[in-house]
Amino acid sequence: MLDHVFTDAIGALRDAFEGAFLERQAFEEHFQIDVLLGDITWETSYGLPGEGLPPRVVAHITFEWPTWSQTAYRRWYVDEVLDEQPSIEMEIVFRVQRLVEQPDPFKVQAVLPESSPLIGNERLERAGATVEIGYFAEPDQPPEFGIEITYEGIYELAEETLADGASKLLDEHFGTLGAWIATTLVKLGDLKLNFLPADDVDS
Repeated sequence: MLDHVFTDAIGALRDAFEGAFLERQAFEEHFQIDVLLGDITWETSYGLPGEGLPPRVVAHITFEWPTWSQTAYRRWYVDEVLDEQPSIEMEIVFRVQRLVEQPDPFKVQAVLPESSPLIGNERLERAGATVEIGYFAEPDQPPEFGIEITYEGIYELAEETLADGASKLLDEHFGTLGAWIATTLVKLGDLKLNFLPADDVDS
């Protein structure tokens, strides 16, 4: 793993998910670099254990390290000057899927807060809900429904977190984020909704 504060943040969140016994979704993790703009993006997905594939509820997590953050971090790393706080842009999408009927977005949003707990000095704010209808190739097969609720925000890196191994703030802050995501998935899984069977259920 690269020795970089962005990968330190990824590692801290992974540790939080493992501590919460969440299950990483296979082939759903991506680490990408925009060769034109220079932004770095990490995407991953976690669900509750024992949900089957695809899981009923899942969280899609996106961390973006923009070019300006890299510039500020490099200036601190090389010159030890911190003119601007480097930040990680975060998006958390909670998805309820495999639904038999179209969900009421207000019923789903009612169990979710308008913002996350405090992550460092900031909170993620709820951006809204999207209802999805999926149709299959067979005309006699009923559609499948899903709903997504998105939270967005930033995480500003304190100067003490920029020094690798010098601070436990990343573990504390992303531990809070991981626990909140796990709790939210449990709340969504407890909703009284009708679900289609998972694809990997034994016949």
